[in-house]
Amino acid sequence: MHQVHFVSEATPVTLDRSFVRFPLRLTAPRGFRPEQPGTWPRVEGRLEYVGGTLLYMPHCADYQQDVSAEAVRLLGNWSVAHPEFIVAGNEAGMILDGEVRAADVAVWRRADVGPHRGRFRRAPPVLAVEVAGEDEDEATLLAKARWYLSHGVKTVWLAFPEEREVFVVTSRRTRRAGQLEAAGLPGLSLAANELFRQLGR
Repeated sequence: MHQVHFVSEATPVTLDRSFVRFPLRLTAPRGFRPEQPGTWPRVEGRLEYVGGTLLYMPHCADYQQDVSAEAVRLLGNWSVAHPEFIVAGNEAGMILDGEVRAADVAVWRRADVGPHRGRFRRAPPVLAVEVAGEDEDEATLLAKARWYLSHGVKTVWLAFPEEREVFVVTSRRTRRAGQLEAAGLPGLSLAANELFRQLGR
């Protein structure tokens, strides 16, 4: 039985995953301020804040971990020749129009974000990368891609590890892609199957 465990200051809760649809909507605790990470509830998993609601997802499983790491590596290699950009991973947090999202990988223009401050970034990245997890389907990730685009992100890559497919989403279209590029990121061109290198055949 797959279960989801919540740890909070109140009584811990365990739920059978077959009864839960993700992302799970949580009530924000008293004193919650989305721009201050210290006011967020402590849970075993991932949180975002969208439309006035906290959204909960479980920890990343193996497919998602490995593909996200590969995306960081590939984009990081590209960024060595392009220091005017920053590549971020590990649930790269951003607060845009008062809402908080966390991309699996994101690329920002260094000039847009300024120096490090130990806070969520407040400028939209040029590229956001989302990798489908155990509890995320195509519709869920396409909805998240639309959120990114509506908040100033130019290109979103949606990677689906089990299918070995990547969708490139822009304001103009959504397409399955064999070659990955992103507007505003010069010289960036990756074979989509490179993201899945660690998964084997």
